[in-house]
Amino acid sequence: MTSYKQVFENNRRWVASKLATDATFFEKMADSQKPDYLYIGCSDSRVPTNDIMGLEAGEVFVHRNIANLVCNTDLNVMAVINYAVAHLEVKHIIICGHYNCGGVKAAMQAQDLGILNPWLRNIRDVYRLHMDELNAITDEHTRYNRLVELNVQEQCINVIKTAAVQRSYLERGYPTVHGWVYDLKNGLLKDLEIDFEGLLHEIQKIYDLTGSGLIQKDSI
Repeated sequence: MTSYKQVFENNRRWVASKLATDATFFEKMADSQKPDYLYIGCSDSRVPTNDIMGLEAGEVFVHRNIANLVCNTDLNVMAVINYAVAHLEVKHIIICGHYNCGGVKAAMQAQDLGILNPWLRNIRDVYRLHMDELNAITDEHTRYNRLVELNVQEQCINVIKTAAVQRSYLERGYPTVHGWVYDLKNGLLKDLEIDFEGLLHEIQKIYDLTGSGLIQKDSI
C-alpha cells in the first residue's frame, strides 16, 4: 500500500510543478484536444509514450495493446482510428513496436497459451507471410527483432486498409502512416521508413473503400 499511496503524492507534486510553470495548464487541457499524432503501441510498461517522443499531454492520442496489433475485428482499435482520423483529424498515425517484445516472443514459441492464442495468432500470421526471410536468419535474437519490425510493417498495412484513413487521405491529404521500433536498451526510436504512398496505391487495388478509384502514387 505504501507504493500505491505514493502514486497520489506523486500526482500532487506533478500538479504543483505544472501550475508553477503555467497557471492555466489544466484549464487548457480540459478545454479540448487537437493532437497531430495517433500512436498505436505495445502495452509494455517500459515504453513511456509521450516521453520517448518528447511531447506533452494533449499532443498524442494513444492506443496500446499487446504487441501493437491492428486487427480489423478489434472494435477498440478500429474505434480509436476512426475517432482520431474523422474527429481529431490527426496528421500522422504511428505504429510503434519495441525490441524484446514479450508478445512477439510468445508468438514464436510452440506452445498453447490459452486465451492469448487468438490474439497472438495475428503475429504468427506475420511470421507465415515472411517465413522465408525469417527462417533464413540463423541467429534467434536477430530473427526475433526482425519479426518485431515486420509486425510493425504489417500493422501499418492494416491501418492503411481502413476506410477512415483512405477517405481522409483522399479528401485532405492526411494522415500519413509511419512504422517505428523503440529500442529498450538505448531509448532510441527507429523509423522503418514505411513507403506509405506506395503501400496505399497497392492496397487500394484490393482494399479500395472510398469508391473513388485508385489513388495514383505519382499524383500523391
